[in-house]
Amino acid sequence: MRHKCHLATATLLASSALLAACGQGSDTERLARLGLPPASYQADAGRGAEVYSAKCRDCHGPAARGSDKGPPLVHGYYVASHHADLAFYRAVKQGVVQHHWEFGDMPAQPDVAPERVADIIAYVRGLQAKQGLR
Repeated sequence: MRHKCHLATATLLASSALLAACGQGSDTERLARLGLPPASYQADAGRGAEVYSAKCRDCHGPAARGSDKGPPLVHGYYVASHHADLAFYRAVKQGVVQHHWEFGDMPAQPDVAPERVADIIAYVRGLQAKQGLR
């Protein structure tokens, strides 16, 4: 539980700092512009598994173990201490330039709402934890 609380606190602090830098509007509007869910949103790993299967599995493989199209997310590179949750939100909103792997760039995924990204993150973090990755 401590790990989840630490991640939630880190995400909240990072979100607060980003909100301060993001300009006018309500917190919800500013979070949405950043590709983040409302601060009160409670991610659901079960829903994340469903969304992952529909939106991420083709490239990142079954159970996030990778494929010939994309890297495994159940890997030390993608644990919270190396790729914080904010990196996942950014990857979905803006895409990612290839850096750890040789699969090419990841395109932005504009049809995946920030709440669904939160659910996917909860699912992936759960898979990582089951493998002892922290």
